[in-house]
Amino acid sequence: MNAILEWPVEDDDAIGTALWIAAQIAEATGGVAGGGDFAVAGAATDSREVMEGDLFIALTGEAADGHRFVEGAVARGASGVLVDRAVAHAHVCVGDTSAALDALGRAARARLNAEARVIGVTGSAGKTGVKEALYAALDRSSRGQAHRSVKSFNNHVGVPLSLARMPARTRFGIFEMGMNHAGELSALTRLVRPHVAVVTTIAPAHIGHFADEAAIAQAKAEIFEGLEPGGIAIVPADSPHAQLLAGVARDHGARVILFGTAATADVRLIDALPTADGGTLVTAEFGESTGSPRKLCYTISQPGAHWAVNSLAVMAAVAAVGGDLGAAGLALAELPDLAGRGARHPIVVHGGDGTGHALLIDESYNANPASMLATITQLGATPARRRMAVLGAMKELGEGGDGYHAGLAAPLVAAGVTRALLVGAEMAPLAAALGTIDLTTLAAPIAFVHVPGAAQAAAILDSADWAPQGGDAILIKGSNSVGLSALVKALVAARADTDGPHTTAGGD
Repeated sequence: MNAILEWPVEDDDAIGTALWIAAQIAEATGGVAGGGDFAVAGAATDSREVMEGDLFIALTGEAADGHRFVEGAVARGASGVLVDRAVAHAHVCVGDTSAALDALGRAARARLNAEARVIGVTGSAGKTGVKEALYAALDRSSRGQAHRSVKSFNNHVGVPLSLARMPARTRFGIFEMGMNHAGELSALTRLVRPHVAVVTTIAPAHIGHFADEAAIAQAKAEIFEGLEPGGIAIVPADSPHAQLLAGVARDHGARVILFGTAATADVRLIDALPTADGGTLVTAEFGESTGSPRKLCYTISQPGAHWAVNSLAVMAAVAAVGGDLGAAGLALAELPDLAGRGARHPIVVHGGDGTGHALLIDESYNANPASMLATITQLGATPARRRMAVLGAMKELGEGGDGYHAGLAAPLVAAGVTRALLVGAEMAPLAAALGTIDLTTLAAPIAFVHVPGAAQAAAILDSADWAPQGGDAILIKGSNSVGLSALVKALVAARADTDGPHTTAGGD
């Protein structure tokens, strides 16, 4: 009876419940604690995002000095602050708060249990979605002991901040890493030190900063530089740069797993079928080279061929870190829509087929040629009375930008889009291309309007000729700086569907 009543002893029982205490922060950063002892449950670098019990890290940048917002952070409930000068609050004072944030991130990574596993995710598109799917899968199987970077915290501030927020009891850590210049991933991956590194895809995103797409692939391959000994690299088999990526990974001692539709893929897509509720039924095969050959059949809540292929990377990574593939399949089936990255909103409208509803597809967070093609293709597979596309400019495409924008004309035609609202100066080549299409070859002509910004786009959509109608499907996609997310919010708020909830969550 006593044995039954005894509480089991766990390896991490000695770990405190606080994320950090003042002494630990001071030790990790080489700082000096003052103003009283404190413990924190979270961390933030933006005083507007501080929550009760957080550590506020006052970064000094070119645009603003975070020390100006210390009082506001404390008023919002910060338990302590990390600063480089004296303040009248509980604090740790350091010489450089940016360097201290990196140090705190390294300390969080170093204190993980030896059995914990860390996954790094990068790619030209899909990395936030894959990160979110991995988190859902591993959090489910570990019963809440997974941690990931939130939103798109994937740069020189977001990555160390995400590490610093990681509890010591974490079993699985998933971190997104982004870049738009060579050398950036090299620094980030050495902070994260992943056991598994995933590259989702290579595409001409930020190509204005690179000589060509191969140079982008080389920069993405920097993620393998931080792999732990015996690490695993998960690489897209369908990419023309697969061998480049695999070669760099092997140079850093990694075992390579290829995923995709190609015959060379170790985790290969056999079939992908749309489900009645808008998701995808996937059948995948793990080959002999994975060490555990098998076939898997699972459902993902998201539609589209790109999601089907990305789910292979998720399953490969889950298997690589010893996760539960059954739990992963359940998590993918229940994965919520991702705000700005495919979230689907039913909106109330008039006219059209008389149903009183249209479908708004929110892809407003980001855009590059590859993601534009994927989402326009998926729009074409979406049942609709009319298909409308509100497309914002794609940024940082360099000298080839005009060609990439004009190249969207053919996918719009193939998708059966009948109305295109083009937003931003960079969209002029697409307007010109649509204006020269031989309309006699089309089942229906593409009506289009080109406007300079999101405000003008909103006015167009509010007009009688362009207002969404019953049975329509409306895709809204563009680079984040174009501001189309405000257009999405306005449409959803003005045309709220009171018959059902909207689906909004984070991801890429």
